Amino acid sequence: MNETFKAFDFRTRFGSITFPSPIFTASGCAGSGKELSQFFSLDELGAIVTKSIAVKPRSGRATPRMAETPSGMLNSIGLQGPGIDQFLEIDIPWLISRNVRTIVSISGETVEEYATLARKLRSVSGLSGIEVNISCPNVENRGMVFACDPIASREVIQVVRRNLGNDLPIIAKLSPDVTDLVSIAHGVVDAGANGLALINTLLGMVIDIDARRPKLAGKTGGLSGPAIRPVAVRAIYQVHAALPQIPILGMGGVASGRDALELIFAGASGVSIGTATFGDPGAPLRIKRELEIALKERGFSSFADAVGAAHES
Repeated sequence: MNETFKAFDFRTRFGSITFPSPIFTASGCAGSGKELSQFFSLDELGAIVTKSIAVKPRSGRATPRMAETPSGMLNSIGLQGPGIDQFLEIDIPWLISRNVRTIVSISGETVEEYATLARKLRSVSGLSGIEVNISCPNVENRGMVFACDPIASREVIQVVRRNLGNDLPIIAKLSPDVTDLVSIAHGVVDAGANGLALINTLLGMVIDIDARRPKLAGKTGGLSGPAIRPVAVRAIYQVHAALPQIPILGMGGVASGRDALELIFAGASGVSIGTATFGDPGAPLRIKRELEIALKERGFSSFADAVGAAHES
């Protein structure tokens, strides 16, 4: 075949599953995909990563729960969602009927809640993976975030793996708000994670200086957008250096193909698009096109060859 017309090899792999594209959605930013489906065909992405689903329905935190910042946004949504039973009844059939590769994100307040979610998902056919969001408050440990505690984070991944079985890849979503991210990454991989999602939002706050109070009803929220991209690049680079065989789903402030390429060179095997979709719902496909151009301009014939390229110089 003429090299000019040869299709670019965009494939990437997490666990036992191969995805045709490295561009995914970020959990919480596109619901379960219905919102984005009016702008493009979802099967053009590597996968939809759903909003984080809990055992029971959650109404979320009080309003206001979103605030703009100079280079991003703060959100304090509080993992609002319908609960696993309604999610399995309505959202999953819709995604599977449209042949959308689906990674279900789960969240819990106790280890047993994660076990329950894993058991319910084990019998669901057609899924492409499970994202275990352990950046949630652990009510068994006085509200500490699971991902900030090496022991608690390992326990969650162990119980999910035990209840889910070995067929589906588990991607552990970690928090950047820790002093030793690499040791926590090692722990969850040893516990059964096939991949890592880096990074979740950073804890932040904005204050209304006229009202003299925090702008968010919950006071603090998760900072996302371009401001956190350098933190994501650092986290991905450090973890990839320590665990080069473990695929990383990178995220944090990606708004262009060049942004995505920075995370990939740091060591990401896939890139999730989140905050950018609020201003540009077509951002995931635009970034996919821009990324392909950027890779070809730099002489790459496949996506896999670019992963971790910054470690080779």
